[in-house]
Amino acid sequence: MNLTLKIWRQKNANEAGKFETYQVSGISEDMSFLEMIDVLNNRLIEEGDDPVAFDHDCREGICGMCSMYINGSPHGPNKGVTTCQLHMRSFSNGETITIEPWRAGAFPVIKDLVVNRSSFDRIIAAGGFVSVNTGNAQDANNIPIPKEDADEAFAAAACIGCGACVAACKNASAMLFTSAKVSQLALLPQGQVERAKRAQAMVAQMDEEGFGACTNTGACEAECPKGISIENIARMNREYFSAVFAAK
Repeated sequence: MNLTLKIWRQKNANEAGKFETYQVSGISEDMSFLEMIDVLNNRLIEEGDDPVAFDHDCREGICGMCSMYINGSPHGPNKGVTTCQLHMRSFSNGETITIEPWRAGAFPVIKDLVVNRSSFDRIIAAGGFVSVNTGNAQDANNIPIPKEDADEAFAAAACIGCGACVAACKNASAMLFTSAKVSQLALLPQGQVERAKRAQAMVAQMDEEGFGACTNTGACEAECPKGISIENIARMNREYFSAVFAAK
């Protein structure tokens, strides 16, 4: 395939960026989207130009590093697919593809398509942990957990922290991410020790990072590559207000 790429280029968070247009040819429909960018970058390096900076790691849809906007959608046009799992067969020969980074004040641009998502790390550090006794881990069969709770906790834990929810939200809210991290621990016996303060601490950190408020439009769930449910937001709200009222 022959494609036209309009890619956002920006040296750092303090300098203005702009779209640059590139032509790529001979792209196989079996390539992943990131492999297509690799082809472009190899050419740019050979020509003495600066390659396009983008995040990537596992390239298996697990780590969430490959986050970028593709033709106006987080991770591209396919539902339930991360950028690294997106293949070029999803595009047409001769198509123009627009590629840009996440747009959120809490995700400042580092370079080109790479943004700083360490705000997510600080939210988790504020309360996304459990207290455990030292020594060997307890056998799982010794901790009875209702299947419904286990399933819901597992579904929440599927969040890979890519930030698509923030990018999709008109308010750049991190409620879906934060609620997933609160839910996966609130539903399990191991998470009960910090339960009363976890939601308060993580919500406070989320607000401190500058993320916007949730207005329940559901764009976060619609664009999440792992299908994290907004039911987690309702659960986090219950956890938060229960903790606030219990403390009074």
